[in-house]
Parts: sequence; C-alpha cells; structure tokens
Amino acid sequence: MSTIGITAGFDSRLDRVRSIDGPLKLTRRGQVVVVAVFLMAALALMVVFGGLATATKDAGEPLPVKVVEVQPGDTLYGIAGDVAGPGEVRDVVHKIEQLNSLQGGALQVGDKIAVPLN
Repeated sequence: MSTIGITAGFDSRLDRVRSIDGPLKLTRRGQVVVVAVFLMAALALMVVFGGLATATKDAGEPLPVKVVEVQPGDTLYGIAGDVAGPGEVRDVVHKIEQLNSLQGGALQVGDKIAVPLN
C-alpha cells in the first residue's frame, strides 16, 4: 500500500492565496505609475484636440453699435425690441449679452450698454 503525505506548509500557502484581507492598496511605485499614465493620457488628448483651439491674427468684422443708457423700467428685452425686427428679439438679446459680457438679463439704471444696429 502507498500513502500520500501533505505538509502543513503547502496548506498555509494556499490559504494565503485564497483569502485577501482588507481593500487592495497600491504601493508607492504603483501610485506613481497610475499618475504617470493619467498625465500621459491627458497630454495625448491635449495634443490631439489642441489644434481645434486656434486664434487668427485677423480682426473680426466690426459690428455697428449704438450706446444706450439704461433708464428706470428698461429691460433687456425692451431695449432689444426697440432695435430688432419682427421675430428677432431673442437674437438681439443674445447679441447684446455677448457685446456687453452680461450674465443674464440684469441691468442697473445708469448702465451704458452697446446695442447692435440692424
């Protein structure tokens, strides 16, 4: 008859492989690799899409404007309605906001704003 013996060291190594205690933690070298990979991916994206954001030396077409001083009761839509054609009020409001770098339609009495002439 034959017998097979299993040593205790073999069993303990299998137990260590089977059970992982706690969350997975990166070593210092692993952290550096993750950061380096992220930075290289970000650089690659900037190189690929960077050409889309170019400026030219040519000036844009000057837009004829008039300066209007805001009076009590004036609104952005009211001012735009005075210079816009029928059905163009929203477009003129948008142009006024762009010309004057306005965030929303808040106006203060006495403000001077540029209004496009159509």
